Amino acid sequence: MTTLASIIVSIAEEMRTASERGAVANYIPPLARVDLDRFGMAVVGMDGATHTVGDAEVPFSVQSVSKVFSLSMALNTMGEELWGRVRQEPSGSAFNSIVQLENEHGIPRNPFINAGAIVIADILVSRYGRENAQTRLLEFLRPLVSDPASIDIDTDVARQERATGFRNMALANYMRTFGNIRNVVEDTLDFYFYQCALTMSCHQLAQVGTYLMTGGRNPLTGERVMSERNAQTILALMMMCGHYDGSGAFAIRVGLPGKSGVGGGILAVAPGVASIAVWSPGLNAKGNSLLGTRALERLVQHTGWSVFRANPWVANPT
Repeated sequence: MTTLASIIVSIAEEMRTASERGAVANYIPPLARVDLDRFGMAVVGMDGATHTVGDAEVPFSVQSVSKVFSLSMALNTMGEELWGRVRQEPSGSAFNSIVQLENEHGIPRNPFINAGAIVIADILVSRYGRENAQTRLLEFLRPLVSDPASIDIDTDVARQERATGFRNMALANYMRTFGNIRNVVEDTLDFYFYQCALTMSCHQLAQVGTYLMTGGRNPLTGERVMSERNAQTILALMMMCGHYDGSGAFAIRVGLPGKSGVGGGILAVAPGVASIAVWSPGLNAKGNSLLGTRALERLVQHTGWSVFRANPWVANPT
């Protein structure tokens, strides 16, 4: 009998022998040094069964995957008022583009492009203050994992992102001229760089994503993390915008809400079925994990977990 465990083992073996692996992000020095041969995958099911393979326990920089969590916090704080400052539409542009902001009066297209995530950071700094927002982010994430103390921030990555983040500084200052950044720009960017430097393993990332799998509840405690409506909103945005100008291709190939980061991680969610994290640091031309995308495509081919398929296969968890 085919099992989920055997499926992800076969996927990992295919990824291990792949000749085309993409290229690591080279504009942040710590990311440029990551071994291109790394590959990890973790799947957490609704019943709590967890399957890991490869480098699934190795911590890595989640980068823009963190935008899912800061958006969750901002929605909990502001509710629907949030959409007056950032829209809910695909951008069709690169993740760090400044082009649309002038024509659209400083309102970013969605919360997952850099400009939108900087606005979300500004909202959280307004609500909590710069340092307390950092504390609140970790407090949001740690109850979702079995080893909470190990989720932390790579301060070297945060420092070097700050030192090289000239385009993000330009985005923040430009939005400030439209009144859509309301704090001291340096404070907002400090929190933005901080959240991007979150470090966790595939296993932990898959555990964190379970609140989206369950419609907003922490499956470890049964407590509600966010409303079901907000969880659905985030999944919809992940599907439409989670891979920037590669989101449409990802939706067709994989068929799951997903959010990528230039550290090579992807968080994907099969609602009501599984939370999945994959890590391979080599990126494609759009800045998304090349082998991570391929691995998720293979997983969905085997399981039928695409949200566009009527009758997905339910794996034997052994």
